[in-house]
Amino acid sequence: MNLLIIADPLSSFKIYKDTTFAIIRAAVAKGCTVWTCEQKDVFANPLVQAKVQQIKLTGLADWFTVADTQTRSLASFDAVLMRKDPPFDTEYFYATHLLSRAQQQGARCYNTGQSLRDHPEKLAILEFPELAPTTLVSGDAALLKAFIAEHGDVIVKPLDGMGGTGIFRVKAGDANTNVILETLTAMGTQTIMAQRYLPAIVEGDKRVLLIDGEPVPYCLARIPQGGETRGNLAAGGLGEARPLSDSDWRIARTVAAGLQGRGLFLVGLDIIGDKLTEINVTSPTCFQEIFDQTGFDVAGMYVDKLLKHA
Repeated sequence: MNLLIIADPLSSFKIYKDTTFAIIRAAVAKGCTVWTCEQKDVFANPLVQAKVQQIKLTGLADWFTVADTQTRSLASFDAVLMRKDPPFDTEYFYATHLLSRAQQQGARCYNTGQSLRDHPEKLAILEFPELAPTTLVSGDAALLKAFIAEHGDVIVKPLDGMGGTGIFRVKAGDANTNVILETLTAMGTQTIMAQRYLPAIVEGDKRVLLIDGEPVPYCLARIPQGGETRGNLAAGGLGEARPLSDSDWRIARTVAAGLQGRGLFLVGLDIIGDKLTEINVTSPTCFQEIFDQTGFDVAGMYVDKLLKHA
């Protein structure tokens, strides 16, 4: 299999934990030829092409060498993986349209351009209200303050944040409520999300992975540390791999059935307690942490399922 991975600069990878690196390593181990490029290297003329480099693994700190460089159409690869990390900005949006055009030209993309556009990671939970905490999406300060007053203890966050950035816990009567809402909504010009606070966060914000519709049997619980509200690893959370609970299985299977046939090959569900809080589709992670703690080869499962589609 000739595999193209669109990713951030390879030199920026922290290979001890990077999921894209784990996928590359598993793909090479299974006989795949791996090519990479950055989002900026993709162009249309009108054929969608990319300036790509074939990489070889070294097993050293300088973990790869470039074996070849070419300009090739995305349709010439057996699979194209979009692994550019968030944020989902204007350039990313344009890239998803190029992916969609490439698919019309015969490219096989995972996840597809349309699926990336249609499932913004925080808003996607609105499709599954029975699984999610009580939620409001708005930029209206009056509506947001009424929501906080009604529920007493609320998490507010931007729709385009990642790694726990911009997340605030606000309680009814908090003297900082106005300035928090003014900041997050840019004085009412940007839409944000408010969710009822879930006390189960102290037990971890669980990342549950779906690969080609099948749940990985272990999750990574990201546990807040030092009085933090946020469990995100980027915010200092402690990652603890665990078998899926009964409620995790129920949520995972329900979402997998609901998303079936939409071009979402890899999905990362965020679950607190028994509530679904986000559906991550851009560049889900945690492969290596789960493998290191349980021995379950998530990247191997990913590549095996990818090979069945080739």
